[in-house]
Amino acid sequence: MQPRIPRQSALEHGIHRSENDARLSDELASVIGGARRRAVRDGDRQIDTAHLLHSLLESDPEARAVFGDGPRIARLLGYLVQRSIGYGLRWQSGVEDSGAVPVVTESAGFSPLAAASMEYACERAARRGGPARGIDLLAAIVVDSQARAVEVLGRAGIDPHEVLARLDGWSGGPGEWAGGGEATH
Repeated sequence: MQPRIPRQSALEHGIHRSENDARLSDELASVIGGARRRAVRDGDRQIDTAHLLHSLLESDPEARAVFGDGPRIARLLGYLVQRSIGYGLRWQSGVEDSGAVPVVTESAGFSPLAAASMEYACERAARRGGPARGIDLLAAIVVDSQARAVEVLGRAGIDPHEVLARLDGWSGGPGEWAGGGEATH
């Protein structure tokens, strides 16, 4: 009996230095692993920003807190789950690249936009003086209006500019915002 998902070598999987990158927190490395598994399972050639967003929401409590509890997060997760059908199918035939950011060619396994987002997250974290965390990656993937993650946010009725503004108010502690208290919406 053939396995449902064919075995793939590390090269076919697009295993890259990013999961072992010292610039990433352990949690973010785990998020990347989850996004990679999702891309393979969905039959996508590359990890894109929607894969990263989905994995962030499932695995990173800080990133998830940006969206608050309730119907918004449920609607967003619903759209992300549906990405392998409907509009997600048209994504399989193309590469996510808005042309607005420089292409990072050494990130095998990532779409050009997702690779640039990873680099931006690391730069953002370096300015803070620590390893990149989920909130850094979330900020990076909502910056480009052509990102698939931004398209999903729009379909779920979430303004990416609002997400970025909330992230800019982040104080650095788990679930804490510069305005004090827990993140709510």
